Amino acid sequence: MKYVATDKAAAAIGPYSQGVISGDMFYSSGQIPLKADGELAQGGIAEQTHQVFANLQAVLEEAGSSLQQVIKTTVFIKDMNDFAELNSIYASYFGEHKPARSTVEVARLPKDVKVEIEVIAKVAQ
Repeated sequence: MKYVATDKAAAAIGPYSQGVISGDMFYSSGQIPLKADGELAQGGIAEQTHQVFANLQAVLEEAGSSLQQVIKTTVFIKDMNDFAELNSIYASYFGEHKPARSTVEVARLPKDVKVEIEVIAKVAQ
């Protein structure tokens, strides 16, 4: 098992890593819209979702993977009324690649953000 850490995404804010590689699989921790400097991305669901994807791309790159290698995502959203906007942005990052996905509305997320996403992806051996 190998822990993944990059300074191109916000550091973990608790006792966990940004992600873990086991065999040929990468498991990310949930990424929230914190910038690499630890500042919270300002704005609504659109700005926060773009920042989450910037973080996901950074940890995936560090792991030797990419969005195109993602097999499964889990999306945590604070307000399902934001789902259509989030979904449109999500689709723009994945294009024709369509990983399996679960989306769950939650009462609260860390730092009271609007969205958190985690991924499972293949990595090069």
